[in-house]
Amino acid sequence: VQLVESGGGSVQAGGSLRLSCGASVGIVSTVCMGWFRQVPGEEREGVASIGLFDSTTYADSVEGRFTISRDNGKNTLYLQMNDLQPEDTAMYYCAAASRAYCSGAKGLLSRGFVNYWGQGTQVTVSS
Repeated sequence: VQLVESGGGSVQAGGSLRLSCGASVGIVSTVCMGWFRQVPGEEREGVASIGLFDSTTYADSVEGRFTISRDNGKNTLYLQMNDLQPEDTAMYYCAAASRAYCSGAKGLLSRGFVNYWGQGTQVTVSS
């Protein structure tokens, strides 16, 4: 399974970006999928997850600004990011679990339950 992210870039605070993650096989619709982000020197953290019956969970820091979704026909996962802030600057990674249910605190996919990772796409937000 390969996951390929795209859509990262540089924006000013308050701007928007839409990340995409294409999967090499049709897993997007069958397993829990998530987005993580990582800043150099810090742990990779969960941002958003989509799981069974398309239930979604978000980290508190992005709730109300980010939206995770998936297009099963295109085997693609998305992350719409609005009102971006400098603290959102990070490398963003797409992730796939091995089951439909998202395992993690409050339903946010945890790193320990990720089976596949994408290579990452950089998001930089300037003030």
